Amino acid sequence: MKNDRANGKQALLAMDGSRNRRKGDAARQVARSAVSAAGPQETANGSADPAFEHAYAQMMARALAESRGERKRRLQEEHGHAERMLAARVLWPAFGNLDHLHPEYEIRDIRGGVNFVDYAYMPSRQLELLLECDGFGPHWRDISRWQFDRNEERQNLLLLDEWRMLRFSYDAVMERTERCQQTVLLALAKWGQEETVRLGVYERAIMHFSLTCHGEKITPSLVAQELEIHRHTAMTHMRSLEEKGLLTPLLSPTGRRVGYTIPNQRPKR
Repeated sequence: MKNDRANGKQALLAMDGSRNRRKGDAARQVARSAVSAAGPQETANGSADPAFEHAYAQMMARALAESRGERKRRLQEEHGHAERMLAARVLWPAFGNLDHLHPEYEIRDIRGGVNFVDYAYMPSRQLELLLECDGFGPHWRDISRWQFDRNEERQNLLLLDEWRMLRFSYDAVMERTERCQQTVLLALAKWGQEETVRLGVYERAIMHFSLTCHGEKITPSLVAQELEIHRHTAMTHMRSLEEKGLLTPLLSPTGRRVGYTIPNQRPKR
Protein backbone atom coordinates (compact mmCIF):
# COMPACT_ATOMS: atom_id res chain seq x y z
CA MET A 1 0.00 0.00 0.00
CA LYS A 2 2.81 2.34 0.95
CA ASN A 3 4.50 1.62 -2.36
CA ASP A 4 1.30 2.43 -4.24
CA ARG A 5 0.96 5.77 -2.41
CA ALA A 6 4.63 6.63 -3.11
CA ASN A 7 4.28 5.72 -6.77
CA GLY A 8 1.13 7.83 -7.04
CA LYS A 9 2.83 10.81 -5.42
CA GLN A 10 5.78 10.56 -7.80
CA ALA A 11 3.39 10.38 -10.76
CA LEU A 12 1.62 13.55 -9.58
CA LEU A 13 4.94 15.37 -9.15
CA ALA A 14 6.00 14.32 -12.65
CA MET A 15 2.71 15.60 -14.08
CA ASP A 16 3.12 18.95 -12.27
CA GLY A 17 6.66 19.28 -13.55
CA SER A 18 5.54 18.53 -17.09
CA ARG A 19 2.77 21.16 -16.84
CA ASN A 20 5.22 23.76 -15.49
CA ARG A 21 7.66 23.05 -18.31
CA ARG A 22 4.87 23.45 -20.86
CA LYS A 23 3.83 26.74 -19.24
CA GLY A 24 7.43 27.95 -19.32
CA ASP A 25 7.79 26.97 -22.98
CA ALA A 26 4.54 28.76 -23.82
CA ALA A 27 5.64 31.93 -21.98
CA ARG A 28 8.97 31.93 -23.80
CA GLN A 29 7.18 31.48 -27.13
CA VAL A 30 4.87 34.45 -26.34
CA ALA A 31 7.90 36.59 -25.45
CA ARG A 32 9.67 35.64 -28.68
CA SER A 33 6.55 36.44 -30.68
CA ALA A 34 6.22 39.85 -29.00
CA VAL A 35 9.82 40.74 -29.81
CA SER A 36 9.37 39.57 -33.39
CA ALA A 37 6.18 41.63 -33.79
CA ALA A 38 7.87 44.73 -32.43
CA GLY A 39 10.23 44.72 -35.42
CA PRO A 40 13.95 45.56 -35.45
CA GLN A 41 15.15 47.03 -32.19
CA GLU A 42 17.37 50.08 -31.88
CA THR A 43 20.95 49.41 -30.96
CA ALA A 44 22.82 51.21 -28.18
CA ASN A 45 23.84 53.74 -30.84
CA GLY A 46 20.19 54.50 -31.59
CA SER A 47 19.82 53.02 -35.07
CA ALA A 48 18.80 49.61 -36.37
CA ASP A 49 19.43 50.63 -40.00
CA PRO A 50 22.66 49.14 -41.38
CA ALA A 51 22.53 51.61 -44.29
CA PHE A 52 22.60 54.52 -41.84
CA GLU A 53 25.44 52.98 -39.83
CA HIS A 54 27.53 52.63 -42.99
CA ALA A 55 26.72 56.16 -44.21
CA TYR A 56 27.44 57.66 -40.79
CA ALA A 57 30.81 55.89 -40.53
CA GLN A 58 31.74 57.11 -44.00
CA MET A 59 30.73 60.68 -43.17
CA MET A 60 32.79 60.74 -39.97
CA ALA A 61 35.82 59.16 -41.66
CA ARG A 62 35.65 61.73 -44.45
CA ALA A 63 35.35 64.61 -41.97
CA LEU A 64 38.29 63.37 -39.89
CA ALA A 65 40.46 63.03 -43.01
CA GLU A 66 39.64 66.59 -44.09
CA SER A 67 39.96 68.25 -40.66
CA ARG A 68 42.79 69.36 -38.44
CA GLY A 69 43.29 71.30 -35.21
CA GLU A 70 40.24 72.13 -33.13
CA ARG A 71 37.72 70.65 -35.54
CA LYS A 72 39.46 67.27 -35.50
CA ARG A 73 39.56 67.36 -31.69
CA ARG A 74 35.84 68.10 -31.54
CA LEU A 75 35.06 65.28 -33.97
CA GLN A 76 37.04 62.84 -31.86
CA GLU A 77 36.01 64.03 -28.38
CA GLU A 78 32.78 66.06 -28.45
CA HIS A 79 30.70 64.84 -31.38
CA GLY A 80 28.65 62.36 -29.39
CA HIS A 81 25.30 60.77 -28.72
CA ALA A 82 23.03 63.82 -29.21
CA GLU A 83 24.60 64.68 -32.56
CA ARG A 84 24.33 61.08 -33.69
CA MET A 85 20.66 60.95 -32.74
CA LEU A 86 19.95 64.10 -34.76
CA ALA A 87 21.51 62.43 -37.80
CA ALA A 88 19.87 59.02 -37.26
CA ARG A 89 16.35 60.03 -36.27
CA VAL A 90 15.82 63.30 -38.17
CA LEU A 91 18.32 64.03 -40.95
CA TRP A 92 18.71 60.52 -42.40
CA PRO A 93 14.93 60.02 -42.89
CA ALA A 94 14.51 63.58 -44.22
CA PHE A 95 17.49 63.70 -46.62
CA GLY A 96 17.65 60.04 -47.54
CA ASN A 97 21.46 60.12 -47.29
CA LEU A 98 24.31 61.90 -45.50
CA ASP A 99 26.25 62.85 -48.63
CA HIS A 100 26.19 66.63 -48.11
CA LEU A 101 26.35 66.67 -44.33
CA HIS A 102 29.46 68.11 -42.63
CA PRO A 103 29.81 67.41 -38.86
CA GLU A 104 31.44 69.95 -36.53
CA TYR A 105 31.55 72.48 -39.36
CA GLU A 106 33.85 75.45 -38.75
CA ILE A 107 32.56 78.97 -39.48
CA ARG A 108 34.27 82.33 -39.02
CA ASP A 109 31.72 85.00 -38.11
CA ILE A 110 31.62 88.64 -39.23
CA ARG A 111 33.63 89.71 -36.15
CA GLY A 112 36.40 87.22 -36.82
CA GLY A 113 35.38 84.68 -34.19
CA VAL A 114 35.49 80.94 -34.91
CA ASN A 115 32.33 78.90 -34.39
CA PHE A 116 31.54 75.21 -34.73
CA VAL A 117 28.08 73.86 -35.52
CA ASP A 118 26.88 70.27 -35.12
CA TYR A 119 26.17 69.92 -38.85
CA ALA A 120 26.22 71.98 -42.02
CA TYR A 121 24.06 70.67 -44.84
CA MET A 122 25.28 72.06 -48.18
CA PRO A 123 23.87 70.24 -51.20
CA SER A 124 24.18 73.33 -53.42
CA ARG A 125 25.22 76.98 -53.37
CA GLN A 126 21.65 78.13 -52.91
CA LEU A 127 21.12 76.01 -49.78
CA GLU A 128 23.55 76.12 -46.86
CA LEU A 129 21.73 75.02 -43.73
CA LEU A 130 23.12 74.74 -40.20
CA LEU A 131 21.58 72.11 -37.89
CA GLU A 132 22.10 71.60 -34.17
CA CYS A 133 20.84 69.39 -31.34
CA ASP A 134 20.86 71.14 -27.94
CA GLY A 135 20.65 69.30 -24.65
CA PHE A 136 18.93 71.18 -21.83
CA GLY A 137 21.84 70.76 -19.41
CA PRO A 138 24.88 71.58 -21.58
CA HIS A 139 23.16 74.52 -23.29
CA TRP A 140 21.07 76.06 -20.49
CA ARG A 141 21.10 74.57 -17.00
CA ASP A 142 24.80 73.85 -16.55
CA ILE A 143 26.39 76.91 -18.18
CA SER A 144 27.57 80.23 -16.79
CA ARG A 145 26.05 83.62 -17.58
CA TRP A 146 29.05 84.34 -19.82
CA GLN A 147 28.51 81.11 -21.79
CA PHE A 148 24.81 81.86 -22.12
CA ASP A 149 25.60 85.33 -23.46
CA ARG A 150 28.16 83.87 -25.90
CA ASN A 151 25.60 81.38 -27.23
CA GLU A 152 23.10 84.15 -27.92
CA GLU A 153 25.69 86.35 -29.62
CA ARG A 154 26.96 83.41 -31.67
CA GLN A 155 23.52 82.77 -33.15
CA ASN A 156 22.96 86.47 -33.86
CA LEU A 157 26.24 86.74 -35.77
CA LEU A 158 25.52 83.63 -37.82
CA LEU A 159 22.08 84.95 -38.79
CA LEU A 160 23.50 88.37 -39.63
CA ASP A 161 25.96 86.63 -41.92
CA GLU A 162 22.90 85.14 -43.70
CA TRP A 163 23.33 81.56 -42.51
CA ARG A 164 20.09 79.60 -42.21
CA MET A 165 19.86 77.61 -39.01
CA LEU A 166 17.58 75.04 -37.39
CA ARG A 167 18.04 74.08 -33.73
CA PHE A 168 16.33 71.13 -32.07
CA SER A 169 16.22 70.15 -28.43
CA TYR A 170 17.47 66.66 -27.58
CA ASP A 171 14.06 65.87 -26.07
CA ALA A 172 12.32 66.81 -29.33
CA VAL A 173 14.70 64.64 -31.38
CA MET A 174 14.00 61.64 -29.15
CA GLU A 175 10.28 62.13 -28.38
CA ARG A 176 8.85 64.29 -31.20
CA THR A 177 10.89 62.93 -34.07
CA GLU A 178 8.28 63.32 -36.82
CA ARG A 179 7.78 67.00 -35.96
CA CYS A 180 11.53 67.57 -36.31
CA GLN A 181 11.58 65.76 -39.65
CA GLN A 182 8.69 67.87 -40.90
CA THR A 183 10.50 71.07 -39.86
CA VAL A 184 13.55 70.02 -41.91
CA LEU A 185 11.37 69.22 -44.93
CA LEU A 186 9.63 72.60 -44.65
CA ALA A 187 13.04 74.27 -44.62
CA LEU A 188 14.07 72.38 -47.76
CA ALA A 189 10.85 73.40 -49.49
CA LYS A 190 11.23 77.05 -48.46
CA TRP A 191 14.99 77.58 -48.80
CA GLY A 192 16.02 74.87 -51.24
CA GLN A 193 15.02 76.65 -54.43
CA GLU A 194 16.28 79.67 -56.34
CA GLU A 195 14.58 82.96 -55.49
CA THR A 196 13.12 83.09 -59.01
CA VAL A 197 10.83 80.13 -58.23
CA ARG A 198 7.30 81.34 -57.51
CA LEU A 199 4.48 79.18 -56.22
CA GLY A 200 0.80 79.72 -56.78
CA VAL A 201 -1.90 79.26 -54.17
CA TYR A 202 -2.69 75.67 -55.19
CA GLU A 203 1.01 74.78 -55.48
CA ARG A 204 1.66 76.00 -51.93
CA ALA A 205 -1.37 74.05 -50.69
CA ILE A 206 -0.14 70.87 -52.42
CA MET A 207 3.34 71.27 -50.90
CA HIS A 208 1.86 71.77 -47.43
CA PHE A 209 -0.33 68.68 -47.86
CA SER A 210 2.60 66.57 -49.09
CA LEU A 211 4.63 67.50 -46.00
CA THR A 212 1.84 66.28 -43.73
CA CYS A 213 1.82 62.86 -45.41
CA HIS A 214 5.10 61.80 -43.68
CA GLY A 215 6.57 59.96 -46.64
CA GLU A 216 3.35 58.48 -48.07
CA LYS A 217 3.04 59.04 -51.81
CA ILE A 218 0.47 61.56 -52.99
CA THR A 219 -1.64 61.29 -56.12
CA PRO A 220 -3.78 63.77 -58.08
CA SER A 221 -6.93 62.02 -56.83
CA LEU A 222 -5.78 62.30 -53.20
CA VAL A 223 -4.86 65.98 -53.62
CA ALA A 224 -8.16 66.72 -55.39
CA GLN A 225 -10.10 65.16 -52.53
CA GLU A 226 -8.07 67.01 -49.88
CA LEU A 227 -8.24 70.45 -51.56
CA GLU A 228 -11.73 69.94 -53.03
CA ILE A 229 -10.61 70.68 -56.57
CA HIS A 230 -10.93 68.79 -59.87
CA ARG A 231 -8.46 65.95 -60.43
CA HIS A 232 -7.18 67.55 -63.66
CA THR A 233 -6.50 70.80 -61.80
CA ALA A 234 -4.50 68.89 -59.19
CA MET A 235 -2.57 67.05 -61.91
CA THR A 236 -1.68 70.31 -63.68
CA HIS A 237 -0.25 71.89 -60.53
CA MET A 238 1.60 68.72 -59.51
CA ARG A 239 3.25 68.59 -62.96
CA SER A 240 4.25 72.23 -62.42
CA LEU A 241 5.81 71.38 -59.05
CA GLU A 242 7.65 68.49 -60.71
CA GLU A 243 9.12 70.88 -63.29
CA LYS A 244 10.25 73.20 -60.48
CA GLY A 245 11.98 70.32 -58.70
CA LEU A 246 9.69 70.34 -55.66
CA LEU A 247 8.00 67.01 -56.34
CA THR A 248 9.55 63.80 -57.65
CA PRO A 249 7.38 61.45 -59.75
CA LEU A 250 7.10 57.79 -58.80
CA LEU A 251 7.07 55.68 -61.96
CA SER A 252 5.67 52.22 -62.65
CA PRO A 253 7.81 49.63 -64.52
CA THR A 254 6.16 50.85 -67.73
CA GLY A 255 7.09 54.49 -67.02
CA ARG A 256 3.61 55.67 -65.99
CA ARG A 257 3.38 58.16 -63.12
CA VAL A 258 1.74 56.49 -60.12
CA GLY A 259 2.28 59.26 -57.58
CA TYR A 260 4.66 61.88 -56.24
CA THR A 261 6.87 62.42 -53.25
CA ILE A 262 9.17 65.15 -51.94
CA PRO A 263 12.75 64.97 -53.29
CA ASN A 264 15.13 63.02 -50.99
CA GLN A 265 12.20 61.67 -48.97
CA ARG A 266 11.85 57.91 -49.41
CA PRO A 267 8.17 56.91 -49.71
CA LYS A 268 6.80 54.45 -47.18
CA ARG A 269 5.76 51.10 -48.61
